[in-house]
Amino acid sequence: MAENNQTKSGISTLSLLGVAFVGLKLCNVIDWSWWWITLPFWGGLGLVILLLILVGLIALLTPDGRK
Repeated sequence: MAENNQTKSGISTLSLLGVAFVGLKLCNVIDWSWWWITLPFWGGLGLVILLLILVGLIALLTPDGRK
């Protein structure tokens, strides 16, 4: 059996957006807070944590941990 060891590499949309925001901030094109500028970098992690919390709450609130 032939193994397919291809890997994808590239920049994600959120990373590209974050780099664009940093560039715009450093060139004084936008006057946003650094929290908003860096949101694309840490926003994905926040979304994963939020989803894990929601799944945990659903598991705790349903009888026998299932629907």
